Amino acid sequence: MANKDYYNILGIKKDAKADEIKKAYRRLARKYHPDVNPNDKTSEEKFKEVQEAYDILSDEKKRKVFDRFGYYNDNLDPDSPFSTGASSSGGSGTGGFDFSGFNFEPGGSGGGSSSFRDIFSDLFGGGGAKREPEPPRPLPKKGRDIEIPLALSFEESFTGLTTNITVNRSEQCSRCQGAGDTGGPVVVCPTCKGTGQVMKTGGRLQFSQTCSDCEGTGRRRQPCSQCNGKGVTPKTEQVKIRIPAGVDTGSRVRIPKKGHGGRLGAEAGDLYIITNVGKHRYFTRKGDNIYVTIPITVPEAALGTKIEVPTVEGKAQLKIPAGTESGQKFRLRERGFPSLRNPSLRGDQFIEVQIKLPRVTSEETKEILRQFEKANPENPRKAMGLE
Repeated sequence: MANKDYYNILGIKKDAKADEIKKAYRRLARKYHPDVNPNDKTSEEKFKEVQEAYDILSDEKKRKVFDRFGYYNDNLDPDSPFSTGASSSGGSGTGGFDFSGFNFEPGGSGGGSSSFRDIFSDLFGGGGAKREPEPPRPLPKKGRDIEIPLALSFEESFTGLTTNITVNRSEQCSRCQGAGDTGGPVVVCPTCKGTGQVMKTGGRLQFSQTCSDCEGTGRRRQPCSQCNGKGVTPKTEQVKIRIPAGVDTGSRVRIPKKGHGGRLGAEAGDLYIITNVGKHRYFTRKGDNIYVTIPITVPEAALGTKIEVPTVEGKAQLKIPAGTESGQKFRLRERGFPSLRNPSLRGDQFIEVQIKLPRVTSEETKEILRQFEKANPENPRKAMGLE
């Protein structure tokens, strides 16, 4: 049988440290464990191969032999100039590695220190282990952000708003300081029930993820009784927020560090206010510009005049030139919304005039229009070749 590259089997470099070897072994052993892959011969062989690699590389002397000769044999001495690399006659013949003291069966009687029961206990918390796996200590972790929708009127989005809102957030647990435990005994992780994996659902699919509470080890220290191991406790708080002038539907206003609390001294997440601006009865907004349609009379359009027009800030004067046509647009500069990016800049207000015809009811008015038509004969359809 060809010699095996144990470094390649564990997916590590030849200068890997002991903790890197152990980490790679744990990851692969969990992946190919027979309990995780029942009746899967391929996974079973991979599991044995991973365990064999770890047995050699985790032992300083065995690793030294393997590094020098490319395989391991009990008769080899890496420090002796007389070692030839020959296999002993009592070996198993599997590339120089002797499996005689190695037992893969849960009920077997092998006396080696790398028995299946030791592996099972180290990975999944079974009985007979010589030592409990040390659960990883949590690292400082920034709190999650919070998003809250807020309805505003058209006018409030123009002027801005300062108000108080109720926020259901969390803060770092005062008892465990965000660690999730108080240094008690190691127990089976209650989140993943010791498997190191939790099931997630995405649409119609289900998939497993590494348990974040135990970092995939299946073990953790006794959870803090105050926060139940979460590292944070719930809190309801009144938060003062300022909505700047110029927000629109979908704008995100950030209030720093008012999201969920961090762990182990890490900063809290942020609070985001998502604005939803209501419609106005006659104003329309496009970007930072405001649009409005204003009716005018026939004499105002024909003779010209000055009229009052509405703006968000009140009334303004607009000059209507003589001969104005229906649909013509006028602009009031800097009467639109303030710019969110540069509050010193403002949009414009555009006014479209629509000529409103009078209701002709009296004979006197009809006669006036007939006289006007005689005095001003005009065919607006002439350009189209129509009579």
